[in-house]
Amino acid sequence: MRLLVVDDDVELCSLLGEFLEREGYAVHCENDGPSGVDQALNGGYDMVVLDVMLPKLDGFEILKRVRSRSSVPVLMLTARGEDVDRIVGLELGADDYLPKPFNPRELSARIRAILRRSDAQSTSGRVEINGVVLDPASRKVTRDDTPIDLTTLEFSILEMLMRAAGRVVSRDALMEGLYNRKATPFDRSIDMHVSHLRRKLEGSQTLIKTIRGVGYQFCRTPEEA
Repeated sequence: MRLLVVDDDVELCSLLGEFLEREGYAVHCENDGPSGVDQALNGGYDMVVLDVMLPKLDGFEILKRVRSRSSVPVLMLTARGEDVDRIVGLELGADDYLPKPFNPRELSARIRAILRRSDAQSTSGRVEINGVVLDPASRKVTRDDTPIDLTTLEFSILEMLMRAAGRVVSRDALMEGLYNRKATPFDRSIDMHVSHLRRKLEGSQTLIKTIRGVGYQFCRTPEEA
């Protein structure tokens, strides 16, 4: 797997490169925004690890430009305690975030979880429910034959919900399946991604119901909604 690390801390990039290469990844580092955008869009990477604070272009602007043309998984590195950074990153389509400073093994675990999702999406079968068609092989989603552009994480959430259609999927189950960790009372990342998914997928008809205090349910029929 090929990883792109975009961070202006040259020493950190060197240390991460050495660590992740020992974990079995091929790692390339960039230290400024414009180079990061170019590599993320044209380098053929399996995943991008992207710092928020960068010269010339910050991580948010890079993420916006990447998401306009690519669904490559992106993990954001944010300043510890800066909740607004994590919220903005998720709003713009980041798959996950990790506050600095961090344990490299935690970073490796997050990367494995994200790449595992991407790999699973390419091997599972096609699902068609309530006018929505999800095809993991082509990584395409349509609603009433209209293409829907989803991020990697939105695709994963939709697949989990559709494969359990009619049943409630808890927030804890989504967190375990997507991030390989348990939900915390203050972690609203799943809720934000589901909100984005609804905006893209739903019109006047409800497809994803919130079951308060539990989780979410994908509706098999209009009547079920």
